[in-house]
Amino acid sequence: MTQVTTRPRGGRRPLGKVLPGDARRHHLALVLQQLFDDGPRSRADLARETGLTRVTVSDLVSELLTTGMVAELGHRPGVRQGKPATLVGLADTAPVVIALDLSGDGILRGALIDLHGGILTAEATALSAGETAVREVLDLARRLREGATRTVLGVGIGTPGIVDHNGSVLHAPNLGWSELGLAARVQDELGLPAHVGNDANLATTAESTFGAGDEAGLLLVTIGHGVGGGVLIDGRVLSGPLLSSGEIGHVVVDAEGPTCACGNRGCLETTLAVPALRRADAATELATAGQRLGSVLSPVVTTLGIADVVLYGPAELLDGHLLRATQDALAHQTLPFVAQQVHVRVVPLENELVLKGAAAYVRYREIGVV
Repeated sequence: MTQVTTRPRGGRRPLGKVLPGDARRHHLALVLQQLFDDGPRSRADLARETGLTRVTVSDLVSELLTTGMVAELGHRPGVRQGKPATLVGLADTAPVVIALDLSGDGILRGALIDLHGGILTAEATALSAGETAVREVLDLARRLREGATRTVLGVGIGTPGIVDHNGSVLHAPNLGWSELGLAARVQDELGLPAHVGNDANLATTAESTFGAGDEAGLLLVTIGHGVGGGVLIDGRVLSGPLLSSGEIGHVVVDAEGPTCACGNRGCLETTLAVPALRRADAATELATAGQRLGSVLSPVVTTLGIADVVLYGPAELLDGHLLRATQDALAHQTLPFVAQQVHVRVVPLENELVLKGAAAYVRYREIGVV
């Protein structure tokens, strides 16, 4: 895993003087965040809740109205003395995001997603590897842009592998990518802002932002063509100095096992990825994969004190023998106190967490809303 999806790298603010444009962008983000969190508000509400002056808020709202991001929604219900307050909220004309998910087993998923995480249109196509896969990504993004009836805020892409903070895929063995400047390629070809993150990190963000994920601590495992992990602590997705936090798919669980795409033998991915699970028809093989997963997760859960563990992938493979074996392994390999608190659950692919996380990432990078 790779990319911090909810905060700038290291949480550090840039040194030096804050430019007026930066301050205005920050104030716009404050207003929008309030509307996303609490729904339609009056200008007076926004001034009180953001700490900005009424004049500043009125100016910011006017700009957002002009761009079509927000709309006036009429007066607040109820009878009050004085002039009734006019509410503003996110407009039906607000921009959308092109989101792409490269985590599937030979499948590339794409969608137009609104700023609340709602999927408006979706499409899937075959996903290859190498330069062919790059062309497939570009082609699907173009088709989605052609079908958009609103302004497109940007392109968000969730990919397996290690991704740096500029959206370059440093290492993705299952896709045959190394040192690929994917965000720059997409931005140059489409003329739209493009942001790329690790698929598991983005899925973790989506489960926390739009789903039932525990913001205090969440461990999410993506199980598709490969296996990845996302770790969220205190509302922040972890990345680590090596940009590889959560790459549990390449922990060796069987030194004599099959060769992995990364070059090692017996990685967790060789028994837990979807292609391997589909070959493992017997209940005992699915249970073995779950036991190995639980053994890998146990030290992470214990060390970080995480209670919410999510397995994200095909429910027909995960929700049964594999889930129970994972739960049993965690129960027997952690402190009894920890085991009693940990809840392991399956979130099916139909929830489209990677797509929604890619949209959330673009939302944050472009308008500052988390």
